[in-house]
Amino acid sequence: MILQLLKEQGIVKIHELMELTNSSESTIRRDLSQLEEQKFLKRIHGGAQKLQGKLQEPSMIEKSSKNLHEKRLIAKYAAGLVEDGDCIYLDAGSTIFEIIEWLNAKDIVVVTNGLMHIPPLMNKGIATYLTGGFVKPKTNAFIGRGALASLDLYRFDKCFLGVNGIHPQFGFTTPDQEEAMVKQKAMTLSRESYVLADSSKFSEIAFAKIADIHEASIITNALEDDLAELYENKTNIKVVTM
Repeated sequence: MILQLLKEQGIVKIHELMELTNSSESTIRRDLSQLEEQKFLKRIHGGAQKLQGKLQEPSMIEKSSKNLHEKRLIAKYAAGLVEDGDCIYLDAGSTIFEIIEWLNAKDIVVVTNGLMHIPPLMNKGIATYLTGGFVKPKTNAFIGRGALASLDLYRFDKCFLGVNGIHPQFGFTTPDQEEAMVKQKAMTLSRESYVLADSSKFSEIAFAKIADIHEASIITNALEDDLAELYENKTNIKVVTM
């Protein structure tokens, strides 16, 4: 019944399920936990949500308009991690785009595969290098052989990445394997790696693996206590609330 309702509505609430099944809250929570472990759904505050398709990928325009307040909170905190003289990599994600407004460190150098990042970086007078490669129309990201080859020319103090899925067992994932390879390469070339993701990305699993969960710190806007326990001792998570 829970799965059928999820299929029809996309989101179900615990109180709704209690009324429909005449069950206790503890029973419903136990069922939701079991279904999440079996990868049928993901728990959210007060209920559960249908998982996205493994290959489902919104466009840059669609991503830019979702959870904008949360993305800006995350981005502002991330920008504060950049120190004077840093060489950083900015991934082509929509949350990463928001970092640029808050970059105030002096004498920094940015390398990016994000086509949309170039105008705001130029407006701020930040020394910027763009990777080569094929421009993927849906995400405005440079990917492919050219992007991987040009990344090999650089080394970074920090890299900031966007992802589509974060899972304690399956790590960081994204729908496109070529984008996954570029993100993975940037991580291997960085002293410190940060994944910026709003709370909707947790428990999602996309098609292509980027890295294991311990390979990057996570900056997010919210994390339920029971979900936080799953990541305990596996990675560093900073929850930004203001």
